[in-house]
Amino acid sequence: MESSARREEPLLTPRQIFERLDRYVIGQQEAKRAVAIAAHNHLKRIQARRLRRGTLIKKSNILLIGPTGSGKTHIARNLAEILSVPFTTVDATEYTEAGYYGKDVEVMISDLLFKANHSVEDTQRGIIFVDEVDKIARRSQGARNGAGSRDIGGEGVQQGLLKMLEGREVFVPMNLTQAWNKSDFVQIDTRDILFICAGTFSDLHEYGEGGSRPLGFGSEEDGRRVTKRISVKQLVDFGMLAEFLGRLPVMVQLQALGEEDLLRVLTEPPDSIIREFRELLAYDEIELDFAPEALREVVHFSVEKGLGARGLRSILEHVMADVMFEAPERGRGSFRIDGEFVRVRLNGLNAAQLGA
Repeated sequence: MESSARREEPLLTPRQIFERLDRYVIGQQEAKRAVAIAAHNHLKRIQARRLRRGTLIKKSNILLIGPTGSGKTHIARNLAEILSVPFTTVDATEYTEAGYYGKDVEVMISDLLFKANHSVEDTQRGIIFVDEVDKIARRSQGARNGAGSRDIGGEGVQQGLLKMLEGREVFVPMNLTQAWNKSDFVQIDTRDILFICAGTFSDLHEYGEGGSRPLGFGSEEDGRRVTKRISVKQLVDFGMLAEFLGRLPVMVQLQALGEEDLLRVLTEPPDSIIREFRELLAYDEIELDFAPEALREVVHFSVEKGLGARGLRSILEHVMADVMFEAPERGRGSFRIDGEFVRVRLNGLNAAQLGA
């Protein structure tokens, strides 16, 4: 009979997790280190509970704060692959307080259960990425951008999430399409489910000290990029419940990616967009080449429109539309994308037309 020591695989160290994240996630070094440490501590907690040991280790749920396209979802998705656990992304705005029309918070566990092929054991060690948590803030006063008008269950959704964030046994619907059917439920223990919450908190400066003073993600002062840390007090003033933030002990702030980082996003990761386009055209025996100035035009447009890394695919899909349409009929050969080719196709284009 195998000893428990042989059955238990060695835990990934924070450095190992960081290095694997670093292959696929460009920039955000501080964020990747913090997430790697939190994930390692989470693995320790799971191992201690699996070995029936008493443990003082609390859940290392994470709050990611950063602008659109800074890599919040990308970090979470790659972390799940590194840890080999089920992963699901949910939008906090789709959920409502119990009693209102909309999804109850337990449905997000159902989504994870579905991704885990209905394995309760796998579900109970998965990762749930809750996006747009800034949209469920309680707004006691109307903000200048109108955000204060929404509080239909916003605070109630935070309250509903509390029990799952800290770890409770909850009954969740087996069938995502029939969450209202109360006869088909399964019991899930959320104590070992890692929750990664994320939000832009883009109007946070309206709640912070100094009124209009820029905060957060790389505000410019004297021509230099300055990073100001966002405090828990500012988040509470913004409308997040102190109890909710207390169950997200790891708070990570991501910065907007600059042009150099976005260039690396396009070309360096094993699953980069440029590699994907080259592979697609290789099926038609066409060798695709991007001139450096072409890539510069793409990332400049993304930065100018505030789209970040998330917008790169939409931009390239638009730029490459004619090539992809005609490629199967071109036959064997090569095609070079230069700066002028990109400029012509992006001239007069706006972010709304890209759906970004």
